[in-house]
Amino acid sequence: MNELPFSSPLEETVVIVGVGMIGGSLAAALKRRKIARTVIGVGRDQARIEAARAAGLIDEATTKAGSVLARANLVVFCTPVERVASDVHSAFADQSFTSVKAVAQASESGLLMTDVGSVKGPICSKLLNIPNFVGSHPIAGSHRQGFEAADARLFEGRLCVLTPTSATLEPSISRLERFWRALGMRTIRMSPDSHDAALAVTSHLPHVVAAALATTVCDDHRRLTGTGFRDTTRVAAGDPDLWAGILMNNAEQVVNGIDEMQQRLSAYRKALENHNLEEVRELLKDGQQFRMSLDETIHE
Repeated sequence: MNELPFSSPLEETVVIVGVGMIGGSLAAALKRRKIARTVIGVGRDQARIEAARAAGLIDEATTKAGSVLARANLVVFCTPVERVASDVHSAFADQSFTSVKAVAQASESGLLMTDVGSVKGPICSKLLNIPNFVGSHPIAGSHRQGFEAADARLFEGRLCVLTPTSATLEPSISRLERFWRALGMRTIRMSPDSHDAALAVTSHLPHVVAAALATTVCDDHRRLTGTGFRDTTRVAAGDPDLWAGILMNNAEQVVNGIDEMQQRLSAYRKALENHNLEEVRELLKDGQQFRMSLDETIHE
């Protein structure tokens, strides 16, 4: 399979399936940086996708991806992780909303496809026979929802992980790297499984911990929460439906992370029960040093 020309990004037509916060931010960034000549948004709700067009995020709006695939050079799936690899969303028998497999079947050979999901193993394993699909995870986000929260600078200075498989063609990987770098991102390559093991600890476990911590405060103590509590639990404000899908699709790795967290908390409990000031200090110092080391590299 030959790589489609990508020498002039202004000639690109990018289709974004799912114009929420991430998809909307991608659209805004593409237009701000003039990476795509035309940005087409695909959504399930006609009124919502038209509102995104009226807001200037996309040039065209449709609920029928099949009607625009012939013009597309790149399709980015910004839908929940559990839907990306579906043949066709069950509620849309007319293919008004479609998946990577459906796109591959309906489009000509050479169309590049990617996604933005924070779990890669389940997606990439189901798409091994589609060499023009390359998994992506731009490590950038927000607990805010909807295209109204779109930020054209969301991806700048952040890291994007590409997760090619043994079936992925090098020209597709390189082309997609250029795409994300044009948005101001840095890129690295990881296997889908390595990505999921890492993100379980750096992203998925923190959400579980934040959500659990947020429920430990009773209503009587709500007024006593300060910025520390609010900062620590910020990500718990994320969409429960979205995050339930992420956690379930990376359940094994997240469980491993929970086990590790329980061991860490047990160490604090033991030190406190024994009134071991020095041990408590050392545990806190380890956390302080690691957190301070993130100042130059934290992405999310």
